[in-house]
Amino acid sequence: MGKVLIIGAGGVGTVVAHKIASLTTVFTDIMLASRTKSKCDAIADKIGGGRIKTAQVDADNVPELVKLLKSFKPDLVVNVALPYQDLHIMDACLEAGVNYLDTANYEPPEEAHFEYSWQWAYHDRFEKAGLTAILGCGFDPGVTSIYTAYAAKHHFDEMHFLDIVDCNAGDHGKAFATNFNPEINIREVTQKGKYYENGQWVITEPHQIHKPLNYPGIGPKESYVIYHEELESLVKNFPTIKRARFWMTFGQEYLTHLRVIQNIGMARIDPVLYEGKEIIPIQFLKAVLPNPGDLGENYTGWTSIGCRIKGIYNGNERSYYIWNNCSHEAAYKETGTQAVSYTTGVPAAIGAMMFMKALWKRPGVWNVEQFDPDPFMDELNRLGLPWNEKFDIDLEL
Repeated sequence: MGKVLIIGAGGVGTVVAHKIASLTTVFTDIMLASRTKSKCDAIADKIGGGRIKTAQVDADNVPELVKLLKSFKPDLVVNVALPYQDLHIMDACLEAGVNYLDTANYEPPEEAHFEYSWQWAYHDRFEKAGLTAILGCGFDPGVTSIYTAYAAKHHFDEMHFLDIVDCNAGDHGKAFATNFNPEINIREVTQKGKYYENGQWVITEPHQIHKPLNYPGIGPKESYVIYHEELESLVKNFPTIKRARFWMTFGQEYLTHLRVIQNIGMARIDPVLYEGKEIIPIQFLKAVLPNPGDLGENYTGWTSIGCRIKGIYNGNERSYYIWNNCSHEAAYKETGTQAVSYTTGVPAAIGAMMFMKALWKRPGVWNVEQFDPDPFMDELNRLGLPWNEKFDIDLEL
């Protein structure tokens, strides 16, 4: 049992707080902190029972973070703030002697660029300090990486082809909205595509490669190859992989809005001068778009996320599909959030549990697939994200 500090009070932070608060035999003390303390207070009040303490902290301010860490003395920080803030929080954890877990890799504010090198560079410092840093413990990255590790451990001698498929077949009733932080979401889906093949990275134009894929219980949805950070760590940690791609579904209306946003310059991340002040267009856009945390009440439908893998087992070719379907309505009923927040927050809470139980505890900086997947997979079934698997089927890819 131990103490945990959650940084970030958006939709994902809400789910993490709900789930961690329910694990009374694992977590003794819980604190939820963000730049706006009133958001933390609202989440804590809704959960009730006096289970969660709250605090105000600027995650860009390392001395402020260190002060909070030294005051509360958590065993682990669960970082569900913005990816821009990962390195600041890791710096604070090193200074205060606290272990670390996040759900998304570091991204510099001035460039839409995803790469683990910045965080991997912290490995020696965390190892020397005897501290564990767990990277990418959401759903994708996170569960998709653990699915891959589970497949490698139990079902393949060699994995050759990996396709991660992410479908949101939900309807929130808005003309245009993003399912998590608009600034991060739009930067992610408008960058050039990238996938791994035969030892090198292949760059494509945004949304250049696409085809309809069938999702269990949902049916066919047009799916597009985009770049996602777990590909970088998975091809490193499973070197038999010959090709790795990430597919995500987008509706035509969403893509039309996205093109307009780009064409009129509202997706820009560089500052522009407006009435004598510098503003960043995408940050202004974030302020006028619907808050992702408020979408859950009217959200209907399902998400379906999984891994489609081909390889060799006992000398024979094998195909394997492992996935989870999550209901937006069920997620809202339990936590007041939509399924995209739920599917990210539940794995973060499970990862924190894995650390507290010393099942995932090793000095240094690690991606989730470098730990034993089995206890994590058991908890997915118990805590609301049950998984399904099929063998030797047409993977469509």
